[in-house]
Amino acid sequence: MTAQNHPKQFKRHSRICIAMRARAIALLILISLCLVTPALAANEDRYGYIKVQDVTVRLDNSTAAIHVNYAVDEGTRFIFFLLGKQDLKKKLLKILNYDDAQITRIDLSSADFIVDDAAFSYGNGIYWYPSHEFNVAIPNLTIQTPQVRRNFTMAKVFPAGMGFFAMNNAGLSSDASDPVLSGTRSH
Repeated sequence: MTAQNHPKQFKRHSRICIAMRARAIALLILISLCLVTPALAANEDRYGYIKVQDVTVRLDNSTAAIHVNYAVDEGTRFIFFLLGKQDLKKKLLKILNYDDAQITRIDLSSADFIVDDAAFSYGNGIYWYPSHEFNVAIPNLTIQTPQVRRNFTMAKVFPAGMGFFAMNNAGLSSDASDPVLSGTRSH
């Protein structure tokens, strides 16, 4: 009786081992997919736990006022309340890629920065804002001067730069007093 039960018992244990191996392999594949999927799904507009939504750069003379809207992962919100927003500030400065940016306001969905000398002055109220590279792709980038507004989508670089005139052109002739600019000529 023992000899007859032994082959049946061996087959049953063999089937159990095969089923356990198959489950282990399936679990291993599932875990691998869970680990690989976030890496494959990484967005260009994400830096760590920050997902950039839009950036607006408003130029006023040589100063740039920058407003950033973003979303942070839900799991990090609690950490901000416990430890503060220092890491968030560092990551936002890294995203913007300005060495001398100063944070004027920050919360969990937006921040404001000031960058002095972001544009070069050519004198007489003429400025040049050079091309600039961000460290992530900005889904909606707006560059605004007193005269014009340019919009870009999924831009990692603001290309080619942009010239503009200061809003307050003290010392320059205005349209009304300059006959050539106002369209009238003195006879």
